[in-house]
Amino acid sequence: MSESEGGAADAVSTSAYSSPAKSLGDPGITPLSPSHIVKDSDAEDAVEQLFLVVVAIDFGTTSSGYAYSFTKEPECIHVMRRWEGGDPGVSNQKTPTTILLTPERKFHSFGYAARDFYHDLDPSESKHWLYFEKFKMKLHTTSNLTMETDLTAANGKKVKALEIFAYALQFFKEQALKELSDQAGSDFENTEVRWVITVPAIWKQPAKQFMRQAAYKAGMATPENPEQLIIALEPEAASIYCRKLRLHQMIELSSRAPVNGYSPSDTVGTGFTQAKEHVRRNRQSRTFLVENVIGEIWSELEEGDRYIVVDSGGGTVDMTVHQIRLPEGHLKELYKATGGPYGSLGVDYEFEKLLCKIFGEDFIEQFKIKRPAAWVDLMIAFESRKRAAAPDRTNPLNITLPFSFIDYYKKFRGHSVEHALRKSNVDFVKWSSQGMLRMSPDAMNALFKPTIDQIIQHLNPAVIKVRRSPLTYGVGVLNRFVEGKHPPEKLLIKDGTRWCTDVFDKFISADQSVALGETVTRSYTPAKPSQLVIVINIYSSEQDNVSFITESGVKKCGTLRLDLTGTDASVPNRREIKTLMQFGDTEIKAMAIDVATSKSVKVGIDFLNY
Repeated sequence: MSESEGGAADAVSTSAYSSPAKSLGDPGITPLSPSHIVKDSDAEDAVEQLFLVVVAIDFGTTSSGYAYSFTKEPECIHVMRRWEGGDPGVSNQKTPTTILLTPERKFHSFGYAARDFYHDLDPSESKHWLYFEKFKMKLHTTSNLTMETDLTAANGKKVKALEIFAYALQFFKEQALKELSDQAGSDFENTEVRWVITVPAIWKQPAKQFMRQAAYKAGMATPENPEQLIIALEPEAASIYCRKLRLHQMIELSSRAPVNGYSPSDTVGTGFTQAKEHVRRNRQSRTFLVENVIGEIWSELEEGDRYIVVDSGGGTVDMTVHQIRLPEGHLKELYKATGGPYGSLGVDYEFEKLLCKIFGEDFIEQFKIKRPAAWVDLMIAFESRKRAAAPDRTNPLNITLPFSFIDYYKKFRGHSVEHALRKSNVDFVKWSSQGMLRMSPDAMNALFKPTIDQIIQHLNPAVIKVRRSPLTYGVGVLNRFVEGKHPPEKLLIKDGTRWCTDVFDKFISADQSVALGETVTRSYTPAKPSQLVIVINIYSSEQDNVSFITESGVKKCGTLRLDLTGTDASVPNRREIKTLMQFGDTEIKAMAIDVATSKSVKVGIDFLNY
């Protein structure tokens, strides 16, 4: 190894008196002193701007809404309930997350208004209008999300995703400002409002940043005044809401009869006293279904109480574990947010797959393009029946097929929809003479099963189980030599600097509890500024108390080699090399990043090849 290479030794020695780093003349890395971390003092001096009102927008995959409270009365929350249009028998606290653009690509309407207007268009007209629904999932599913990412309308035409999200947020901004102005009796200014937009906690940073950029484009806030907009995490908002509930306003699932459609007669208790006693007797393994009410559970919470919040939405399911910290009532996140695209959209996808199986994928694709408004009508009809589904249901559900579906299928195939159903192998879906698909309860339940299975599979291994590290992990570094503390045989003098070689810098100890995906970060700097290659060797041991990489039982299990050749000469002398190790999963991963150039290298821990 040349002098330009850094890091700990490439050879492992079990002798406490021989130094691999010393014998190779390896300058290595040294922990970066905290004094080299620049502190932003401006952030402390900044005085938070006071706003008259806070408006929170629940931007959902399938439906959206907003609520607001005045800063003088934060506990008095007003929910927007006067949405134009709406479905009979369905709560109108939210409106569908649907947008309609004119053929000229200008904003026309949002929510029920967009859906109803599109529904009433003549088929010859509707194919020119741009209708978008369930588009929020694009931010979660796109791996290379950029400001140029497109969304596809029902008629197949593409529009920049940023424009669509900005249109949606601008709609909410105008709705909220109008309602506030009506209440105040005078025009309410945007500068008087602090905006909150909720997003899934499992979203990656690009998606959260995208939402902020869309809000800037909608005029909610500006890059110069970013604190006017808060991007909040959905399960955290749900967790705070849960603290406002009384115990008798929650249904304890663990005490109910083991029937999929839970027995209504079996409840937690008839009163608050019984619920309080129940929680004191058994403070573990309790599962509650939160009802839509407000109350106070605060008096029943104790220091250290933990609970899992599962936020099941249209697009994603988020899971977060929180712990209570008293007396302030702060929440500590015990595990990083986890989840995935396991929302109710999965049921819609299964229904579409069922239609493809019966009528042919080629027909369904053509029908969606040629009759986009009719396809939307069909999915609206399915949504209504989907909400009527229940595990204990015994009678069939009827889903109305639009006339244009029946008509277009006959033109496309040359035979009837009824004929297609008879010829298909799907015997649990029948044809009703009233022009409807007649689905048995088992058929509807089958559409739910893949999504429910994914949620269950995700909850068992990922959230509840706490793993403990079987080994101690760390890297080999150089520390400044301290007389009386470090063994004399570890002394290395290089360019007038006295170093202690072979130091084991610990990342995690054996038997330490780790959350799934937990990441530990350390910052280092090359011991010699002129180094062009940084080599960071990773070591493990079954022992907890490890001081040097040369101790018995310490094994090398990975190497991070960061090549700094060809980088800009203007980088700082004391360059920062961030090293990250991710624990808690079945595999452990490590990464090194040169902060000045953003160059990075990754490695998996390998016990077989060292």
